Amino acid sequence: MKNREESFARSRGLYNIVVTSFTADGALDLPALAENIERVIALGYDGLLIGGTYGEFPAMDTAERAQLFRHAMEVAGDRVPVLLCTAHSDVRVVRELTTLASELGGLPMVMPPFVSEVTDGQIESFFREIAPLSRTGVMIYNAPGVGITLSPTLIERICDVEGVVALKQGDLQPGVVDQLVGRISGRIRLLAASDLVMLGPLSLGFDGVSSTNACALPELIKETFDALASGNAQRAGELHRRWYPMREVARRLGQPQSTKAAMRLRGFRGGHVRQPLRDLDQAGIDMVANALRASGIEIAK
Repeated sequence: MKNREESFARSRGLYNIVVTSFTADGALDLPALAENIERVIALGYDGLLIGGTYGEFPAMDTAERAQLFRHAMEVAGDRVPVLLCTAHSDVRVVRELTTLASELGGLPMVMPPFVSEVTDGQIESFFREIAPLSRTGVMIYNAPGVGITLSPTLIERICDVEGVVALKQGDLQPGVVDQLVGRISGRIRLLAASDLVMLGPLSLGFDGVSSTNACALPELIKETFDALASGNAQRAGELHRRWYPMREVARRLGQPQSTKAAMRLRGFRGGHVRQPLRDLDQAGIDMVANALRASGIEIAK
């Protein structure tokens, strides 16, 4: 992407949160990343998210994250918009990665620094300092459970910062979704951060959704999104209920480890997770296999 206007125009639709594939010894598996990117682009996904929470960014150093950004952008090119997560507790790293993400043509996805007792005013000042570093603008990344949970009121303040073009919203409680749609819809793009409850925010006016489970269930989640986008809410609900067994497993065993296990069972190159996460044991893998079958997904032989 070339500028903020293009980023705003293209930050909508169905985004695949691409897992970061690691080899058994913990190295980045860049060929696997390329293969997984090509799969979802071929299926018609609207965009990609690289190096986010489920991309295990906290387990990588800055050089690895920069390497991941460069390779993902080389593979994707300008075929689809690419969100590049530049979050870190060290603002110096955020500056470095945000500048790089913009130079590469991606949209930096920025989380407020996750330090204790930071004030709303300090968070707003942080976005005012970071946004000008990116010619493509920035996306606010509100990720409860990972960092600081931004309130709708603070998000509304931040969305007035020049250069802020979108929000990836992890707090999807009905009341919060209602406030965000009512207050800032149309001013910036709104993406639901979780596919576990994707239908509600999309029906109420969110511009898109990002999905980690799409790494393992790319066809089914694309069909679900397309049904809702075409106005067939009944069909979308039927499809969403179909993969409930996988959502149940994801909530119980955690992501991205359950997603990577499902990918491997399907013959996709999901790779391994890095510590402090652990790959699923055999009992967990069996649970994922059963959930895939219950969702109508065949296991690779």
